[in-house]
Amino acid sequence: MATLDVLAIGYLIRDDDGNILEAHSTSTLIKTGNRLIVVDTSSKYMRPALKSSLKMIGVFAKDVDTVVITHNHDDHIGNIDLFPNAKVLIHSGEDEPLKGAEIIEGDATIAKGVELRHTPGHSWDSMSVFVEGDDGRKYVIAGDAVPLQDNILQNVPPRLHVCKDLAMKSIKTICDYADVIVPGHGAPFKL
Repeated sequence: MATLDVLAIGYLIRDDDGNILEAHSTSTLIKTGNRLIVVDTSSKYMRPALKSSLKMIGVFAKDVDTVVITHNHDDHIGNIDLFPNAKVLIHSGEDEPLKGAEIIEGDATIAKGVELRHTPGHSWDSMSVFVEGDDGRKYVIAGDAVPLQDNILQNVPPRLHVCKDLAMKSIKTICDYADVIVPGHGAPFKL
């Protein structure tokens, strides 16, 4: 079983036409057994928030053993260097693989109660982290498979997507499992 701490709550700023002006992903820490796993490292702008959160919960960045990247977009990978001893995991399917990352094919269990699942649609390499919490809840750290709570409330795919049908299938997979979703750009919310 695992506990989750949100290190930084991401957000999106759009213009009147819906174009993204600014994007910063949510970053989450999973603690399970003796493992420390960070999911998405957000953008460089969010680095002070990550460092402050780690300090507040008493975790040294050097002790994080794994970084999971939900997909290879700049607003999710900006602080990988903050975790020098971590193995970086990313799903296959991206045209430009992340240098030095271990490629995950399909789904994979990386710790007790922590599973990586391929959830394409926003991008071909989108991957979400399914977590059995020690509080009895099931969490999904969705990345941009669910960028905002509104995607669930309005039953719509991410505005930016490579395949609408795959995106909606991934959202269904996430909702079928989760009690709580940590979206790519926002605070966790209950279903």
